[in-house]
Formats: sequence, structure tokens, C-alpha cells
Amino acid sequence: MLQSRSMRLHCANIPSFLLIFLVLSLLQTPTQATKKPYIVYLGSHSHGPNPSSTDLERATSSHYSFLGSYLESDEKVRDAIFYSYTRHINGFAAILDDTKAAEIAKHPNVVSIFLDKGMKLHTTRSWDFLRLETNGGIPSDSIWNKARYGEDTIIGNIDFGVWPESKSFSGEGFGPVPSKWRGICQDGVKDGVRCNRKLIGARYFNKGYIAYSKANNFTFSIQHNPYLFSTRDYNGHGTHTLSTAGGNFVRRANVFGYGNGTAKGGSPRARVAAYKVCWPVINEHECFEADVIAAFDAAINDGVDVLSVSLGTDSPSEFFDSSISIGAFHAVANGITVVTSAGNEGPGPETVTNVPPWLVTVGASTIDRDFTSYIALGDKKHLKGASLSSSALPSEKFYPLISGADAKAAKASTSDAQQCKRGALDPKKVKGNILVCVWGKFARSEMGEQAFHSGAVGMILANDIRRWNDVIADPHLLPASHINFTDGEFIFEYLNSTKTPMAYMTRVKTQLGVKPAPLVAFFSSRGPNLIEPTILKPDLTAPGVSIIAAYSEGTGALEVTTDERRVPFNIKSGTSMSCPHISGVIGLLKTLHPYWSPAALRSAIMTTARTRDSNREQMLDAATMQRATPFAYGAGHVQPNRAMDPGLVYDLTIDDYLNLLCAHGYNETTIKLFSNKPYKCSKSFTLVNFNYPSIAVPNLGSEQVNIVTRKVKNVGIPGTYTAYVKAPAGVSVSVKPKTLKFKRIGEEKTFKIIMKPKIAGKPRDYVFGWLKWSDGKHCVRSHIVVKHK
Repeated sequence: MLQSRSMRLHCANIPSFLLIFLVLSLLQTPTQATKKPYIVYLGSHSHGPNPSSTDLERATSSHYSFLGSYLESDEKVRDAIFYSYTRHINGFAAILDDTKAAEIAKHPNVVSIFLDKGMKLHTTRSWDFLRLETNGGIPSDSIWNKARYGEDTIIGNIDFGVWPESKSFSGEGFGPVPSKWRGICQDGVKDGVRCNRKLIGARYFNKGYIAYSKANNFTFSIQHNPYLFSTRDYNGHGTHTLSTAGGNFVRRANVFGYGNGTAKGGSPRARVAAYKVCWPVINEHECFEADVIAAFDAAINDGVDVLSVSLGTDSPSEFFDSSISIGAFHAVANGITVVTSAGNEGPGPETVTNVPPWLVTVGASTIDRDFTSYIALGDKKHLKGASLSSSALPSEKFYPLISGADAKAAKASTSDAQQCKRGALDPKKVKGNILVCVWGKFARSEMGEQAFHSGAVGMILANDIRRWNDVIADPHLLPASHINFTDGEFIFEYLNSTKTPMAYMTRVKTQLGVKPAPLVAFFSSRGPNLIEPTILKPDLTAPGVSIIAAYSEGTGALEVTTDERRVPFNIKSGTSMSCPHISGVIGLLKTLHPYWSPAALRSAIMTTARTRDSNREQMLDAATMQRATPFAYGAGHVQPNRAMDPGLVYDLTIDDYLNLLCAHGYNETTIKLFSNKPYKCSKSFTLVNFNYPSIAVPNLGSEQVNIVTRKVKNVGIPGTYTAYVKAPAGVSVSVKPKTLKFKRIGEEKTFKIIMKPKIAGKPRDYVFGWLKWSDGKHCVRSHIVVKHK
């Protein structure tokens, strides 16, 4: 629809001689009139936004009557029309020849008429960006085809539940539920979730939440809180993440018309199960450890293959002081891959959470799509912002501009007013203005809500210095544009130097092919790993910014109480969104390689990840727009098609994890409690020799040599691999042996990496390099991170 409008505006500027030529070409009658599908757009309906059945019938009749004035019979009209748009868009689609189309184009009530052309799919975009599809088509060598779209792999999601009526979870076209499935569909006291052959399981866990509530003097009853006993998602987060991992193909998915295309999950033919552990906020908490452990316990028993967990704490915990770590350890012991989010506490160092070595920890990166609203200031300066607002400014003109501080209520602090805090604004001062708010400690959605209810015609959201480049497109209640700190400074400089500051904001536009991409997202939590520095975390990155996926229709698009807009798809950003991308990819790999261990699956996606962007340059960090490091992107940005044939993998068994725990400081007595078998700590094992796909040496010694040992398993064709090294700055690195020859699948070989500082006591800070094994076809890369102790 936007494209049609754009084409129409361009036509308004066509020179008269070209317009005459265009009309004449339409009027030319071919020797044999070829009929084609046309769309006749008539504008909007007179019946309003809530039409009755009579209104809809009347609209349909008007379309048939309109076309009947051009065709010879009612029968021909019935044969021609194949769509009648009767609710909001007024128009119809019909099979017409060019002559009739040219005649209809002259009618004064016709806004436009155009061919129903085939279009390239502008999908929820991330899977196109990851090259599982190309321009809306799926190449024969895509992992989707090779892995049968994740057919019958079971993906569980520990989150906010599910909106089961979403088309992303329709069971149409699916065969019987896999025989291994032992789960249930747990009905609640109200609005219970009904499962099907796609959504095969739904459970909720709330006892930890209730216990915390009672301990903090919050009381609950079924009467007043019916949603407390249902797996139904009234937040949106659970539906969004589950559909990203395993949602069906759903055409015409968009958010307020933006990002239009086909939504789908990473494993669109997988079966999915929802485990609800998160509830309405109490004291800034939504999900509780006791409930998370219960969910893991149930999911393991139910028979899931992959668990997606977009949850975490603000800071990392010791391995067994975390419900996610504990639950995941037992899941991995049962062959289940657990994928988790790295956290949204970036861009500072040592902020990554979910750091145990048995987890797949995912950071967030951008894709090549922006939702943009430009700001024009009265001094002719133009600034680029991000937005997904459903509305535009009332008129295409400049409006008065006012800062939150200048619009403060009488008893409010300047700081609160500047951040547009609830109750801090004077509506009389705000009304009719574009309001400038500073994003600091308050939620963006709440700031937009306050601007809207205070009477602003629009809002400019400017970052404070801590937020810097963290710019996010949100579906605000009013026209809005989110800008970075530097551009915010331009606006405040303009406000402070002008008596009558004015501004204008353009309608949101979807931009594709944005470069460079990917960037490491500003908010994505960074390493090094505070709990065990020899394990590099995050493991890798995946799309996590402005991701469109299915959503709950039990909450507003903006997640504020006054937002009555309901959307089947919504846009969200965070490592919560990148996590299920990897869960979906793991689902594909599990279908393709059902007997690979969780460690082998993780190795495949890590060693094949890329660190180059669309400009073929080193990935940049959005926080600084400088080169990112493995502490930001881990092994790099996921490449699903390459992960299905990694050549070699770094595999691990439960005994390997027990050895690491022993070296980390857990004693044999403790380890026996969860290993379910006799265990004795290995005296020869050291933490740097844990067979992880990345290599982190946080305590490089001054002695002559530092030796790291690794073992690789051949999962591809027989061949000879040669080692290539890019040594970290100030460190000498060699590999022995330099070649590895494999004769069969499953064969394992050990090698050593010998490191030595070129100058004693250096490097003082972390430096980075890599080791790559290649047989000419496969490239198996491990990042090297080194620091002197």
C-alpha cells in the first residue's frame, strides 16, 4: 500500500508529454486482448472501522456494480473479481484486459489501478539475512531444504507462555505428534491453551512466583488473577521468542504495515512446546528460579530436543547458584541442547550472563533493515531516527519543539521532566508540541505513553550519554523518532539557541540493504566471563534488533496499560530475540544430525560463524563503531548453511564437564551428588585444556612455553586439514602437528597450541587472534583470546 502511494506521488510529477504517452499506450488495443489480474483501489470505506455484516455485504455489492458498468454481464463480473476488499481498504482485484483497465482508470472514483505483479518477499528478514532464503526464494542448498525445515524436532521455550491462536502455531498440515513426546497441554481456569499437532505441549509453573508474592505481601486469588493459572501469554515475549525459533510460514506478516512479508521460525516444521515461568512484575521481578527449575525438569521428561531460554539475571552466578545453569546441566546430560540469551547489560565488559560451558550463549547483532523516521529541524538540519510508530504527524508541516525540562510540572524535578517521567510534565505546556525526552533510566514505552497523554503531537527520544548509540524502533502511541546521543546534542543546542524552535518528523519508512551489517548491538552483554575466564562467552551472535515475530493479542503493541492496539505480529529487540534464532538453527541441525551431541551442535555453529560484515570488513561494535572483538561477538555471526557441514567439531562428554567443574573448584563429593556415578578428579586436567571451540588463556605465563591441548572429531568426508594461525599481538603461536589426516567419520585427533609472550609480562590487556583448520572445503575456526597473568 505504501508502495502504491509512492508510485502515485511520482506519477503526479510526470511531465505532460510522458503522461500522454502513458495513457495512449494503455489505450492501444492488442490484436488479441490478453487478460491480467489488476487491483482497483478506491480509497477507504464510509462504513467506519467496525463494519456490520450488512456493511460488508454492501461494500461487496458496490464493487460488483462498479465493474458491471464496464462488463457486459453479471456472470462476467463474477468470473472477473477474485478479491473484494470490504473492511478498511476499499477496492477489488479482478481479471481484466488492458483496454478495460484503461477505461476504469478514467473513472473519478478510482484512486489507482495497477497490475497485480509478483513481488519479492520482504520477510521478517532475519532468515533472508542469514541466507536461508534469497529474495523470497529458498535455494536448493539452503539448510532449510537439507534439514526438511526442522521436521519433527521438538523445541521447548521457557518463557511467558504462548498465544495459541497465532497462525505461527497452527497445526494444519502436520502429521501425528512424534511418538517420543510425553508432554501435556495443561488447561488453566480461564482461557486455557488448546494444543494441536504443531503446538504439542503447554505447561505453566507459578509456585515460586506465588511464594515470592506472599512473602512480599502480595496476595492472589483465582477470581482476581485468572491468568495466573494458564499457559496463555499475556505479555507477548513468550509468543515472540517461540515463533522465532519454530513458528510456521505466515504470509503478509507486518507491524502496522511495516516490514511486510512472510514470518517464519528457524525450524518452521518443528513441533513446539511452551513452558510458562514468567508472570506480571513484582518488585521488578517476573520469573523465579524455582519455577524455572521445575520447567526444566518437566521439559526434559517431556522429550524436547532443544530448549530456548531467553531469560537471565543482571549478573552471572556461580554454576550451581543458577536455576538455568542447573536445569541446563541436566538437560545436556540427557542430550538436549540449551540455548540462552547473553543479556542486555552491554556494552560494558564482564556483563555477559548465562556463562556455564554447557550452554549456548547468544549475543545480539543487527540485520540489514532499519525502520527510519527522519527529523528536520528549523535550522535545516536533518537527523536520522528509528521508529515503528503507527501514526504520522497530523499535517506535513513544522511543529513547535519543546524539551521535557521546559514542559515540567510545577512540583516536578527538572531531571524527571527531562526524562518525561509519569506526572512530571505539564500538559498545558506540552499540548501541540513535539516533545523532546531523554532516555536514561525510565522505559522508552512509558516515556512515549506520557508524551501521548500529555498532548504532544510527536516525541523525539534522545539518548543520554550512557545509552549513546543504542537506538531502537518502538511502536509508540504517537509519532516518534529515537536518536543517538550525538544527534540529541544537536537538538538541545538548537533548542537553547532559538526563540521559536520548530521540527518535523517523517512517516516511518522500511529501509532494506542497510550497510554495514551485522553490527554487534549496543545493548548486547560482553565478555570476558566473570565466573570462568577460560570459557569465552558469548559463544556467538545472531539477529536481535528490530525482529518481527508472532505476538500475543492479549496485550498492547507497546506493553503499556493504555495501549489498546492489538497486533498478531510485533517488533522487539534484545538478546531474547537472538537466542531463539540459534534455537531454530539448532533445531535444523538436530533434524539433519540427530545423533550429534549438544557440544557438537554448538561447535558446528561456532567454528563456521563469520566476523566480516556486508562490506567485507571486520564486524563493528555499534557502541563505538570501531572493530568489535570476540568479547562482543564470540565466535562471530551465525551462518546456518555452513554449520550443517562443519568438517570438524570439538566434542564434549559429561565427564569433560565434570573435569572442568573439578578444576574450577568443586570437590569430588559435590560432583558425585549430580553426576549419578562414581567420579574422581583428574590431576592432569587444566582449565585451558577444556575442549571448547574457542581458546581463552587469561593467565599467559612468563615461562618459556604455554601449551593448550584440543581434540577434534571428523564429521565430514575423509581429508587432510592444515593449520593456519593469526597470532595475537605480542604472542608467538605455533601448532603441533600442523596437519591432521582423517580417514573416516568419527575419527578424533589431538593437537597442541604452543604460546609464548614475545616480551616477558606482556600483553597486559587481552589480545585476539585465531586458529583455522582447513582441508580446502571446510574452514574450522577457533578464536584465541590471551592476557598475561
